[in-house]
Amino acid sequence: MKSLKALNHTLSNPEEALEILEEQLPNGKKSFQAHLQTIGLFPLKPTQIEIFQVNLGKMCNQVCKHCHVDAGPDRKEIMTRETMLECLRVITHETSIHTVDLTGGAPEMNPEFRWFVTEIRNARPDISILVRCNLTIILANPKYHDLPDFFKENRVEVVSSLPYFTALRTDSQRGDGVFEKSIEALKRLNAVGYGMEGTGLSLNLVYNPSGAFLPGAQDELEREFKKKLLDKFGVHFNSLFAITNIPISRFLDYLIRSENYESYMEKLIDAFNPSAAAGVMCRNTISIGWDGWLYDCDFNQMLEMKVDEKSSQHISKWDGNALLARDIKVNNHCFGCTAGAGSSCGGATA
Repeated sequence: MKSLKALNHTLSNPEEALEILEEQLPNGKKSFQAHLQTIGLFPLKPTQIEIFQVNLGKMCNQVCKHCHVDAGPDRKEIMTRETMLECLRVITHETSIHTVDLTGGAPEMNPEFRWFVTEIRNARPDISILVRCNLTIILANPKYHDLPDFFKENRVEVVSSLPYFTALRTDSQRGDGVFEKSIEALKRLNAVGYGMEGTGLSLNLVYNPSGAFLPGAQDELEREFKKKLLDKFGVHFNSLFAITNIPISRFLDYLIRSENYESYMEKLIDAFNPSAAAGVMCRNTISIGWDGWLYDCDFNQMLEMKVDEKSSQHISKWDGNALLARDIKVNNHCFGCTAGAGSSCGGATA
């Protein structure tokens, strides 16, 4: 077995991360696959393909400590218009897809971002489009200042990470000055109607813990966030999604460096919830990488675990029926999605 203490570098190598996840389980603890077998859910199968999650690239104006994408300003991976056209072909013809979830990095930094959003809206007026906006991008450059208006024009749901309602905890996770800029961006989104009652413009926030612990109850966190942000800053939003930190990439690196890996994995495993396992997001979601490869979820994407259906591993080879019949690939990082109330890109699942 690999000595965890000997690792002092970022685990950007997916093979190395997978080796750790597979071999380094706390004593006496069974694997995620074994847990699924116990409750009759292995092999894990899709229920439908309803959410089409597209990673538009790993370039970002921020370098967050727990980012599972390893995103940052120096990343060059970016989705091309050619790959977007392949995505549009699928979105247009697969009527079971009701939501397109655009993520990154900062998806808005892709030079084809606005073209892609507009084409999706024209092709499928009925579909929900959401963008995972880090908020500070709105203020990063004058060319992004009109993003709130663009989002409104295209009826885009905005989902934004805000680790906490104070500057100290937010900036410690996302960088100096991020909280102040995030509040200003939220105010600009409110000004065009986002998060305001009766507008139909959804603004949802994402909370994830700042350390090696599980998030609290989502409904309680939402009430606290709403009160604090309204009372202190006059900011409105619709819903809060509480997401568990998945032990991959920068967060896995943090767990190992801080010697919290074993205790955190033990917390995840002990909190395994069969109901959350039945509702994991990979059962109705497909994740498309910036280069068009297909994954069961964006966490598997960062571990380079392509979908099991080899005849349809790339967007150019899309076969909806084959993908619906596939086995979903799992590993021990999946405990992060099944702990407690469960965790998905849309928050709690159980």
